[in-house]
Amino acid sequence: MKKFDKERVLLGLAAPLLAIVAAFLVTALVLAATGKEPFNAFGIMFDYGIKSDSQVYILNKATTYYLAGLAVAIGFRMNLFNIGVDGQYRLAAFFAAAVGGALTLPGFLQIPLIIVTAMIVGAMWAGIAGVLKVTRGVSEVVSTIMLNMIATAIIGYLLQPGRLGHLDEAGTKVSTTPIPESAHFFDFPTQPDPIWGFIVVAIAAGVAYWFTLSRTRFGFDLRTVGQSGSAAEASGVDVKKMVVTSMLISGAMAGLIGMPTLLNDSFEYSGDFPLGIGFTGIAIALLGRNHPIGIALGALLWGFLERGAGKLEFEGYDREIVGVIQGVIVLCVVIAYEVVRRYGLKRQQRQVGEKLAAQARNSDNQEVSA
Repeated sequence: MKKFDKERVLLGLAAPLLAIVAAFLVTALVLAATGKEPFNAFGIMFDYGIKSDSQVYILNKATTYYLAGLAVAIGFRMNLFNIGVDGQYRLAAFFAAAVGGALTLPGFLQIPLIIVTAMIVGAMWAGIAGVLKVTRGVSEVVSTIMLNMIATAIIGYLLQPGRLGHLDEAGTKVSTTPIPESAHFFDFPTQPDPIWGFIVVAIAAGVAYWFTLSRTRFGFDLRTVGQSGSAAEASGVDVKKMVVTSMLISGAMAGLIGMPTLLNDSFEYSGDFPLGIGFTGIAIALLGRNHPIGIALGALLWGFLERGAGKLEFEGYDREIVGVIQGVIVLCVVIAYEVVRRYGLKRQQRQVGEKLAAQARNSDNQEVSA
């Protein structure tokens, strides 16, 4: 059994490592084809990425990316493609910012209220797709894409002066009312910039994700439904309830994505609030194979690549080359996982065949001896 477990771990590590190596090789070929020196570019990214200020930047970025990866992974484990994480976290952050700016309470009350508001809004928005799927058979991919567009429209409508938005003193930016300083989340005092304290919440969310899926009956049912809905239903699991519940949990996790930026950085929601993090979470969840540690490593890698993109631009390289790396990584991940999966399946079949053959030989030997 120990040998099998070791092989399984090695196979699990092989896919993302193969994907990353293949992505950098393809990127090197692209750079070489454009007349650029690939190894120099990678060296620049590495040297810049290990600087102290870059490490802080990467950790802060990885905090939001990690939460996004967890939100997507919850759906993936249920065999649901929650592509609406982007809309869910933006709508959640907007209403959380509006609530936080409208109240002045002690920090120990207002901070949890802001976070809970975000989680409720995210869960409700994702729950719409879950209800549509189980009652009308609407694909969650289609419904969440539409909900992303509706969320954008709602934010655009409400983020106006006289509604939930207001002009700043310069009259150039519309945002929600700033959250009072008493409701700012704590930072870790590092130099030259602080590490966002919300990284603690992100770690706690990862532990909760692992414990729920690996150590609870609910997690077992969720994984069972994801593998075979008909088999889960035959064993007594309410599949429709599980679909809705999983979408609610995924949406609640999505509601946390915007909180590091809101509570540790911007303290308001405006037009320059980060966009597209939900879609980044899809790539990170794929790269991390829906495992909390793998997702964390994927989030750190994405933060490192984005940090390196800025430096490459100053060194005469095209900033888009990092987008090429990210895109190729996602493509290679899908291919590598399939290759490793097929190899693992053939290996297991061969092992089972060898055991059956050995049992047959032992049986024959026993009959001859008798």
